[in-house]
Amino acid sequence: MEHLDLAERRIGVVGANGSGKSTLLRLLNGLLLPASGTVQVDGLDTARDGRAVRRRVGFVFADPGEQIVLPVVGEDVAFGLKNRGVPAGQRRAMVRDQLDRLGAGHLLDRSAHTLSSGERQLVALAGVLVMNPATLVLDEPTGTLDLVNALRLATLLDSLDLQLVAASHDLGLLEAFDRVLVLDEGRVVADDVPAAALEAYRRLAARTAASDRPTVTG
Repeated sequence: MEHLDLAERRIGVVGANGSGKSTLLRLLNGLLLPASGTVQVDGLDTARDGRAVRRRVGFVFADPGEQIVLPVVGEDVAFGLKNRGVPAGQRRAMVRDQLDRLGAGHLLDRSAHTLSSGERQLVALAGVLVMNPATLVLDEPTGTLDLVNALRLATLLDSLDLQLVAASHDLGLLEAFDRVLVLDEGRVVADDVPAAALEAYRRLAARTAASDRPTVTG
């Protein structure tokens, strides 16, 4: 993939399934390492400084259930803090505060198995934000949500005081971003403000759909 400098506060990534969106996102915090070239975050190389990079770049997966591993919400959100050696009393206070900020304080002692899709998304997000990353990367953040919860999440994400990089098929979510990248077969084919980039993506999708259209012969 060609050189990219991702400095804007809100960056969206769009493209067809298999275009490379998830690969790009995973490169940003060292979940994947580049086969060639380098990926740097604030001067840190993801191949050499993976742990330090992951402290700076939080990642929320497309399926929040992949990130919720403990049976009680409060314990799950505290998982990363425990691994960092934060004392138990301080962990619980930090977790409670983070859930409250997301409007999910009532979930603190809930069983993770009883959560709705929207609640799971909030819990997964809380588990990342409580670690205080500088950049938040989200893969299809509204993919499991109904319209009401998708709109609530969009408002919540806009209120966060950190850099945000999100891959999404929900084009409406990205319209208020600062920049959008369009990917096709692992390459950035458009890179612009949302209105122009999303229009380029719609044209690309229309051409692809037309070329894949079955032909009828008599």
